[in-house]
Amino acid sequence: MTAHPRWRTSSYTGENGDCIEVALGVRRTQVRDTKDRGGGSLNLSSQSWAAFVAAIKTS
Repeated sequence: MTAHPRWRTSSYTGENGDCIEVALGVRRTQVRDTKDRGGGSLNLSSQSWAAFVAAIKTS
C-alpha cells in the first residue's frame, strides 16, 4: 500500500493562499499549488529540491 503524501504549506502563505505546498519524501519531493490542489504536482528528485531551496536562500 502506498502512503499518501504529507503536504505542508509554507508559513509565508498570506491570507489569500498564494503559495505552494510541499510533500517531502526520501527520494522524491512533490510540489503543488495551494489554490489548485487537484491540478497535479511537480515531482522532483530530492537533490533537485535541495538545489532549488539552496538557490532561493542565496537570492
